[in-house]
Amino acid sequence: MKKLTILLSIIVIFALGVMGCSSNTTESVESIEVETTENIESKDDTSAIETKSESEPETITINHKLGEVVVNKNPKNIVVFDYATIDVLDELGIEVKGLPKSNIPAYLEKFNDDKYVDVGTLFEPNFEKIFELEPEVIFISARQAKLYEEFSKIAPTVYLELSGADYIDIITDNFNILGEIFDREDFIEQELAKIKEDIEDINNKVKEEDKNAIVLLANDGSMSAFGEDSRFGMIYTEFGFKQVAENIETSTHGQNISFEYILEQNPDYIFIVDKTAISGGSISTKEMFDNEIVKKTKAYKNDNIIYVDPEVWYVSPGGLKGTKIMLDEIKAAIEK
Repeated sequence: MKKLTILLSIIVIFALGVMGCSSNTTESVESIEVETTENIESKDDTSAIETKSESEPETITINHKLGEVVVNKNPKNIVVFDYATIDVLDELGIEVKGLPKSNIPAYLEKFNDDKYVDVGTLFEPNFEKIFELEPEVIFISARQAKLYEEFSKIAPTVYLELSGADYIDIITDNFNILGEIFDREDFIEQELAKIKEDIEDINNKVKEEDKNAIVLLANDGSMSAFGEDSRFGMIYTEFGFKQVAENIETSTHGQNISFEYILEQNPDYIFIVDKTAISGGSISTKEMFDNEIVKKTKAYKNDNIIYVDPEVWYVSPGGLKGTKIMLDEIKAAIEK
């Protein structure tokens, strides 16, 4: 009887032990299942966030003279119809996909490479070719302003304007827009600070010497003068030269004038934008100005007839490298 009692006790203890182990095992399994489920859900959430981030790039809203447009930050496929913008992007280290190649300035010669797609001319875009490139953004300027709606049907289009009269303010706005789109605000800020410092130095020196000037566009034997409110107005408004004649007609092509008019005004400086040098013609501008009337002017006698780079001043004003070229030319003119 005693042995039977002991045996029954052992059986009961064993049974309780098995039940305990079973309970612990179940709890462990349940714990693993819960943890695994939570991990999977967490991973799914992360994956969803990553997918959303990839499918919805960061954007920026640009307000410009022709409207408002939402552009992806740091876009890759870029089409540009403005050489000044290409100039800035090149300085930023940003590659473009397509551009008009018919009038590329010499200082942007690298863009004649076959890896860049020719998308028409400055005035006649090849919209079919542009569409094929699937651009994320298109940059245009005044020469394409009338076609803004057509460009906008293909991709977000940013219009960057330019005014010679408000040159530094306009390029500041344009550079800042590009800096924001491509996350290069610090670089733009530094470059603009250098440009503004150089302009201030030039302006101060010109005003100290109290010099006046006239800006001429020469084109195959004809010439026109430009004043403060013109495409070349920065000569007066930014660099500090006084306008030699008060009533110069404000128009896109300037005021037609004669050599007698130049002698009558008798400027200290004559700045010549030689369009013939870039568009061709039968009459050399330098030969045209080599005459007895011009030789009577103060500008000629003091060796102050300055031929500026027509590709920068006429074709692609408003760029970063181009503006530096302008500054160097004006510095050289007043320091010799």
